[in-house]
Amino acid sequence: MLTNPNVKINLGLNVLRKREDGFHDLETLFVPYFGITDTLEIVVGDDYSRISAALFAKYGSQVPASQGSVKPEGVFGVETEDSDAPKIVQGISEDGKLMITIARAEGVDWDPLKDLTAKAYYILAEDFTLPPVKIFLEKTSPVGAGLGGGSADAAFALKMLNEMCELGLSEQQLASYASRLGSDCAFFIYNRPMIGEGRGEVLTEYPVSLEEYDLQVITPAGIAVSTKDAYGGIRPHLPETPLRDALKMPVEQWDGVLVNDFEETVFAKFPELAAIKRSLYDCGAVYASMSGSGSALFALYRK
Repeated sequence: MLTNPNVKINLGLNVLRKREDGFHDLETLFVPYFGITDTLEIVVGDDYSRISAALFAKYGSQVPASQGSVKPEGVFGVETEDSDAPKIVQGISEDGKLMITIARAEGVDWDPLKDLTAKAYYILAEDFTLPPVKIFLEKTSPVGAGLGGGSADAAFALKMLNEMCELGLSEQQLASYASRLGSDCAFFIYNRPMIGEGRGEVLTEYPVSLEEYDLQVITPAGIAVSTKDAYGGIRPHLPETPLRDALKMPVEQWDGVLVNDFEETVFAKFPELAAIKRSLYDCGAVYASMSGSGSALFALYRK
């Protein structure tokens, strides 16, 4: 099975309070964005893969990790001259039931067996007898951009495994599994506009129409923001205008009212992001904001 997990943007993101479990309560409107996607394929056993040959042809030939490498046992990579990180890596679980291959032009600097798509397989395998599978993932969505690309991959993997293995799980059940993988993973199970509360996993459908606007998403090269760092400088507080009240206002009135609380600390560290946001308004945007904890920004232009 082959799919293309899409990313999301956040319309407003209010960090309300610190919780006893160490997380934060927040409120945001998740909106799917289909202009940026990954490619995800899952095949059972020795079934034919439609993209594996193309991935190795595009990103290099597979070679064992060299001696002295920090790669875990069972993980292989591709030697490259222009990057410290291999452009394609492959991992095989100890029991041999999962093989995962990840390709990314900028390099893959994480253990593929700890990728969220692999964790999606593991979490279902705790409750169901799953067949051996091979996962092939081409990452084209940016990492550390606040667009939820990794979360989307995980949610799509859950949905694919549910269908392929005939597990019979409902959207609500899949969302429960997804919420254990990441705060915004559950949203991608539904993949339609939804208000996220709690850690982001408490979801309420919220129809929003942006058909009168062109949506532009900017992913600044070379800037990745870790969620941990973004939360490190946050000051939780209740917004002057609650999210739902702000969303009811005309889009042209959102500026300064529908806010992303992460912008203050992230822009302080990366002033070039603040400059990009200003430039979007200078170019005629009626609303511009950072998505999630950054670094991606987006703008709405009236058609």
